[in-house]
Amino acid sequence: MSSRRKIAGNGSTPNADSDRGVASDGALRQEGEFLTTAQGVRLPDTDHSLKAGERGPTLLEDFHLREKITHFDHERIPERVVHARGAAAHGVFESYGTAKKVTKAQFLTKKGQQTQVFVRFSTVLGSRGSADTVRDTRGFAVKFYTDEGTFDLVGNNIPVFFIQDGIKFPDIIHAGKPHPDREIPQAQSAHDTFWDFVSLHTEATHHVMWNMSDRGIPRSYRTMEGFGVHTFRLVNDSGETALVKFHWKPVAGIHSLVWEEAQIAAGVDPDFHRRDLADSIDAGIFPEYELGIQVMPDDGTDSFHGIDLLDPTKIVPEELAPVQLVGKLTLNRNPTNYFAETEQVAFHTGHLVPGIEVTNDPLMQARLFSYLDTQLTRLGGPNFAQLPINRPRCPVNDMFRDGMHQHAVHPGLAPYRPNSIDGDLPRPASAGQGGYVQVPRAIEGPAVRANPASFDDHFSQATMFYRSLTPIEQVHIIEAFTFELGKCYEQAIKERELIVLSKVDTDLCEQVAAGLGLPAPAGEPANDVTTSPALSQVVTEPGPIAGRKIGVIADANADLAGVAILRGVATELGAAVHVIAPVGGVLGRGRTKQIVERTLLTARSIEFDAVVVAGGTAPTNDIKLVLLLQEAFRHCKAIAAWGTGQDILEDAGISLAAPGVVLGKKVDEDFTASMVTALGLHRAWDRAELVMLSAVPPAG
Repeated sequence: MSSRRKIAGNGSTPNADSDRGVASDGALRQEGEFLTTAQGVRLPDTDHSLKAGERGPTLLEDFHLREKITHFDHERIPERVVHARGAAAHGVFESYGTAKKVTKAQFLTKKGQQTQVFVRFSTVLGSRGSADTVRDTRGFAVKFYTDEGTFDLVGNNIPVFFIQDGIKFPDIIHAGKPHPDREIPQAQSAHDTFWDFVSLHTEATHHVMWNMSDRGIPRSYRTMEGFGVHTFRLVNDSGETALVKFHWKPVAGIHSLVWEEAQIAAGVDPDFHRRDLADSIDAGIFPEYELGIQVMPDDGTDSFHGIDLLDPTKIVPEELAPVQLVGKLTLNRNPTNYFAETEQVAFHTGHLVPGIEVTNDPLMQARLFSYLDTQLTRLGGPNFAQLPINRPRCPVNDMFRDGMHQHAVHPGLAPYRPNSIDGDLPRPASAGQGGYVQVPRAIEGPAVRANPASFDDHFSQATMFYRSLTPIEQVHIIEAFTFELGKCYEQAIKERELIVLSKVDTDLCEQVAAGLGLPAPAGEPANDVTTSPALSQVVTEPGPIAGRKIGVIADANADLAGVAILRGVATELGAAVHVIAPVGGVLGRGRTKQIVERTLLTARSIEFDAVVVAGGTAPTNDIKLVLLLQEAFRHCKAIAAWGTGQDILEDAGISLAAPGVVLGKKVDEDFTASMVTALGLHRAWDRAELVMLSAVPPAG
């Protein structure tokens, strides 16, 4: 028994005064030894949806799946059950025309074709009031307003998911959400119920590895990769098909926070990601992403190089199927009203256009039901598509009538087909007329609740992911597991998860076990996995610095001409310089005048990608300046100083010889070039050998 009271079970002891689950106080009770439907029918399986054969599509007759998902979808009113904390932007998608060989979807096939989009980013577990920088999976949902109808690509920043079958979705979310007795912890996975679930459902192992990596705490939405997660079927004009996975590649690069930064941001600026997205667009530094597809043959096996393409816990390494770029997304306009747009937007995986079809992925099959059902509760009925943010940008004539919040005034007398009253309109469209006609395919098999044997491999890709990362990224994963499991009360859960880790990597398991003060169990991790360098975020060549923020420490005595030169170089490259001074106002006058954008009281290191001390700045013993510099140094960010600014770095305990520290006598071409290079590398990871990223802030 832990020091915390024992976690209560799902049921309760039947009341002696009742044989119907009604207690003496009149409250309804959950009771009984067996799992049942809401109607009391005992269930043999709640882990697998009913499919036509192990590899077939999910059957509509699965009453348990529908009841379980429907109840889950209606648990919260009106906030989203998941993805409640969101930020969004309008934009445009421009096709490269390179997808014509594999799809007839017009918005992807015509070179230069522009399609209006609305994109919503979000965390999964937290409420609308939670912080942006918690460790969590992020939603990356894109609504394309195409000429052929609305297409929604509803994905995440992680290419795999916790579960293989959508029938478990309520379970994983219930496990990840705050404990129901205390409603804590908010927006966190570091608690018993989450780790209890994932250690028992080992299909979650691959996703857990991604979530415990730096991918779980992105630097910004601008530097966050996106994935469609599932395998889709594309159809071209000739009726030929291919299987694809969708990728969003951020032009600004893929970067993350370090854990201490994420914790600080959650306290001092819980709107960190939302603010960054909006500010970037307002400044004209538009977030950009290239859409790519991995193309695999649709040969009837639904597999590729031994990888089951219907298993949403598996990826196809980019080395096996390169990502082919097919267009660019640019976010160029902020919402006018959060509720009307960001909150009311309704995504659905079943919003498809000709040329794009789904596959038999059992997680995808359940999502086709769940998303539509969710909107009925959240948005008050079946007419949510008539809300401005959800309206298609093409003609709509659906013959649907009435219902709550009906905005349209329908003409005619015959909302049915065929009819002889309204001229037999509207009429069906053939494939040649742009009608959505699925590719015929054979569907057969016994009705079973089961997965194919290929779904049983829960560890090899988790091993591949871990071993594909650089040593510093592996250290971060070890620290993340140690922190998260250290927050669990139940010893058995920690020990069970260590058994899971022993099947992923021996060193990983041993180091986490050591951090928890527990023995490391023996395991048999795969030794023959092929690593995928594309999975690492660490860059060796400088990337673009557009959208980055540089904090410059200065005062009235500083070399303001040098600050002006640095600002000019940064602005030309799309980066922003913010002057940080002891007090607000304006420094200097004339051509070298600098507005103070931040004071030492309002600035914190997490806001900046680099910190520079201007020459001539007077030394100070202000602890806020020391803290800012030491945090930026500890987080391996670019640090720079020119002239006497170097003395301030030394006074703060910053090693001038450390990696990523740029020094100069003045702001000249060499200094700015070195500064841009250091900033383009995102972090000076070699510095991690000198500091402990998880160290507490210095005393004082």
